[in-house]
Amino acid sequence: MHFGLGIDAGGTYTDAVLIRGSDGAIVDSKKSFTTYPDLQEGIHNVLDSLDQNILRNVNLISVSTTLSTNSLLEGTGTPVGLIIIGEQPAQSKFPTDYILCAAGGHDTRGDEACELDIASIEEFINRTGSKVSAYAVSSYFGVRNPEHELMVKDIVKRLTGMPVVCGHELSQELGAYERAVTAVLNAQLIPITYQFVNSVVKDIRSRGINARLLMLKCDGSVYNIEDALERPIETIFSGPAASLLGASYLSKLETCVVIDIGGTSTDVSMLCNGVPGISRSGAVVGGWKTRVRAMKMETSATGGDSHIWVNESGVHVGPKRVIPLCVASKTYPDFMNKLKRSRVISRKQMDENFQPTKFFVRTGYEPSDLSDEEKAVISLIGFEPVSGNELGANLNQMTSTNILDSLMKKRLIQGIGFTPTDALHVLGVYTKWDVKAAEVGAMNLARYTHMGKHSFCTHVKGQVAKNLGADLMSYILPHHPPEMIADLLSNEYPAKFKVEVPVVLLGGPAKAYDEELRSLVDVKVVVPEFADVGNAVGALAGKGVKRIEIMIVPASIEVPDEDFLVFSPVGRKRFKGYGDAVEFATNIGTELVLDYERRCGILKEDTKINVSKKTVSPDNWSHPPLETRIIVVGIGDPMMILKEQ
Repeated sequence: MHFGLGIDAGGTYTDAVLIRGSDGAIVDSKKSFTTYPDLQEGIHNVLDSLDQNILRNVNLISVSTTLSTNSLLEGTGTPVGLIIIGEQPAQSKFPTDYILCAAGGHDTRGDEACELDIASIEEFINRTGSKVSAYAVSSYFGVRNPEHELMVKDIVKRLTGMPVVCGHELSQELGAYERAVTAVLNAQLIPITYQFVNSVVKDIRSRGINARLLMLKCDGSVYNIEDALERPIETIFSGPAASLLGASYLSKLETCVVIDIGGTSTDVSMLCNGVPGISRSGAVVGGWKTRVRAMKMETSATGGDSHIWVNESGVHVGPKRVIPLCVASKTYPDFMNKLKRSRVISRKQMDENFQPTKFFVRTGYEPSDLSDEEKAVISLIGFEPVSGNELGANLNQMTSTNILDSLMKKRLIQGIGFTPTDALHVLGVYTKWDVKAAEVGAMNLARYTHMGKHSFCTHVKGQVAKNLGADLMSYILPHHPPEMIADLLSNEYPAKFKVEVPVVLLGGPAKAYDEELRSLVDVKVVVPEFADVGNAVGALAGKGVKRIEIMIVPASIEVPDEDFLVFSPVGRKRFKGYGDAVEFATNIGTELVLDYERRCGILKEDTKINVSKKTVSPDNWSHPPLETRIIVVGIGDPMMILKEQ
């Protein structure tokens, strides 16, 4: 008998499930803390906790991760150098400080518009090579001809050996600005994705398990994990995709909205008749609009480990993730005493880093390129929690909150604080960790709000529920302003939203927010069994879906009956006849689809391929179309591996 193993690494937990191939039943599931900076420890721990007799019979493994999405939300991606070739996009804001605009680029036909300025590119790379960990390249009309992007990629490799992300590798859609942003974000996330994939491969191989390894992609399809090592771009946002597929698998619903409440973030997505909604314009995460073909989703920085903090304007949820007080008390022996002795802080001093419940602790990451101020602060933070007041006393001055933010962004320190998880412990809804530590934290914060500890925690729980309701309705009503949605969720009016399709809640605390969500929105809420490991289930539920789109246009409008250009993922090709161009596009699309399915372990005979053609022509046009799109879609089920052997 054969089994499948699903693994999902989130910002807080790494989950694993074992599914029996004969009937698709979940036979074991476990959770373990995600460990930093060595992700392999957390993966090793969760696999060790599974039934080892079943684990030995696994012959299909599929993984997903929310680590990449969390990094974008928290702003903890690694520094990247961006090289824009050709005409600069009108928008000037990019998610990096290291930017070069160099001459070059192509026109709409893929012909070179300007010679590439190699000298300035080499100078930029030499100047920034010690400051960044990867490069992103986006060329004007690079999707029509990626020649200049590939030339820059070769230059970066020759001069630095660093990873390089090209815009044309991410999308064949036009949109120079979005492609540049997407390239930067993906380049930022290469190191953590690469580390995660390597950690999984190393642990699995060390156990002598000879199973096919797949990774879920952001559009809900799967990918050979060795290919993911070479091109981790495709794995970004795989965690949200896993939540959607897992929710459908567990609830047996073909049409539903899914809200996945993780430790760091909440993701909202939807399945309609078994088909996920795909955002052709690209997913929006952390406020950045991307060109990554992904499931349509709404992601916010509200999770079970979001930092709850107070100041003069009220109670705030996030956006930073912290270690919950109830967990820290179990992890650090003297933490409870420190929490009890926490000093009162002036309201005027209070911000997200200066709270009576906020502490800092070193991570295992090695510091580098620090300012003198950062060195002074981090020298006082060890592997036991320390408060902002303690830091200030040792420095003889109040610690700069900007310095603390910088050290957290560089992953050198981790915050500890009050969270929604702590609030649930106080309310008795979820009591896995130290309830007393959560209660002390609640009392320390409640005194600033003129509420008792239970009232304060009820308020926090209600605020999180409102955030979930706002995420849900923002997804369903994308063109409505957030202020309008928040207004109707405020309970100040005798009206509420009604959602016609059921909502499936996933995540450890999902059951805790069932009633609150239904009080805010008229909707059927489903919390299925194994909701706490839904993403790991979804990692295995992904299909081998590959979509290739190829465009054909006349090389000249003046002579529309001969000489055609074909733009495909393999580059630009030229054909004299329209029929030859269509035949090439169909064949190369089919080859790319079958090659993808083969790398996923799916046989040609088990792959369904559909080829469609869309054309654009003026009325009464008697020539070949002005634009032809050949779309080749292949679908295969990796779970067939479990049934066929």
